[in-house]
Amino acid sequence: MKSAYDRIIGIDPDCDKSGVAEVYIPSKHVNATKLLFPELMDYLQYMKREFSGNGEKILVVVEAGWMNRSNWHTDKIRSIPAAAKAGQNTGRNHEVARKIAEMSRDYGLETMEVKPLIKCWKGTDGKISHEEMQRLLTCSGFHTLDSRCNQEVRDALLIALNYSGIPLKYKP
Repeated sequence: MKSAYDRIIGIDPDCDKSGVAEVYIPSKHVNATKLLFPELMDYLQYMKREFSGNGEKILVVVEAGWMNRSNWHTDKIRSIPAAAKAGQNTGRNHEVARKIAEMSRDYGLETMEVKPLIKCWKGTDGKISHEEMQRLLTCSGFHTLDSRCNQEVRDALLIALNYSGIPLKYKP
C-alpha cells in the first residue's frame, strides 16, 4: 500500500521532552529524537517551510491519551497523594498534546490526533524495546536508528510507522 504522504511525523507528547519521529517514505529513512516544546514548535515550522512549502505532503500524528476510555491511577499499593500526582501528570501530558496539535494545525500542517497504540510488544508493560524496534525497521525495509532511544521516541516512531502506509511486517 502506497502512502499518500511523503513524510509522516509521529509525536508522543510529554511535559518535559516529547518523542518525535519523522519517517521519510521515498527513501525509507527515519529520524527520531526528543524535543522540548519550543524546539518542537521550531521543528514543525521548519518542516512546513522547507518541505510542505516545496510541495511535499506531510502528516503530523499526535498521540492523544485522552481518547482512552479510562486511565485510573489507583491500586492497593499506591497512596492517594501518589495517585493524585499521577493523574495530574497525565492531565499535563494531555494538555501538551492538545497544544502540539493546535499549533501544528495553525502552521498549516495536516494533523491527526490518535488513540495510543495497543501495547503488544515484549518490552516492559507491553512497550516496544529498542531491539524490537530495530527488527521492525529492518523487516519493513527502513534504515535502522543510529543510536539507542528512550520509550517516548520509540512510541513516536511506532506512531509514524503505523501511518506510513507501508505494511509493518514484523509481528511481536
